[in-house]
Amino acid sequence: MTNLVMTTKLHHYRKATRLDFFGWAGYGRLFLRKAHMKKLPAVETAKELMTEAMSWSVMKWLREKQKVRKAADEANAALDQLSETVQARWTEGAREAYAALVAQPAGERKGRSQPDPAQALDSDAKLIAKKVKEADDEAYRARQDAENTFDEAERQMSTSLAREGCRKAIHGWELHEKAIQKAEAVIRPHE
Repeated sequence: MTNLVMTTKLHHYRKATRLDFFGWAGYGRLFLRKAHMKKLPAVETAKELMTEAMSWSVMKWLREKQKVRKAADEANAALDQLSETVQARWTEGAREAYAALVAQPAGERKGRSQPDPAQALDSDAKLIAKKVKEADDEAYRARQDAENTFDEAERQMSTSLAREGCRKAIHGWELHEKAIQKAEAVIRPHE
């Protein structure tokens, strides 16, 4: 085969196998695609600091707690920024479905007493948005749990609680990274 024929066949194959989440490929293939989120330096630095901080003494914690808080805030800000950037690249249908989920109070999501405001939206878009929203909510809960643990550790001057807060913070960042990966999978592959 000539290079031109091989190139043309490869181009048609890629075009035919391109994932169109709101077309023929549908929801089932959404999370089969491996999204590659770039590592954020602020998050990696904070993870390293938290891992190191798990072995600190009480006095070291008292001296370094502001540094830990600052690193955690920077990591959270970097993840939030990346999440917003990724969601800005979503299709209009995915954005509308996600916005409809965010607008619903938590109690109304489970019991469908009122008609769904996003009912006119594509069912694939709703399913995708629901998965991303669930991942975002789980990451948010983990972040709040870590912050509450750090607050309690500071009140009690407890290194064991501070260590637990470090573990929870790292877990929360990992959940947020997974949520961002799910959000990246919504972006059309040709972008």
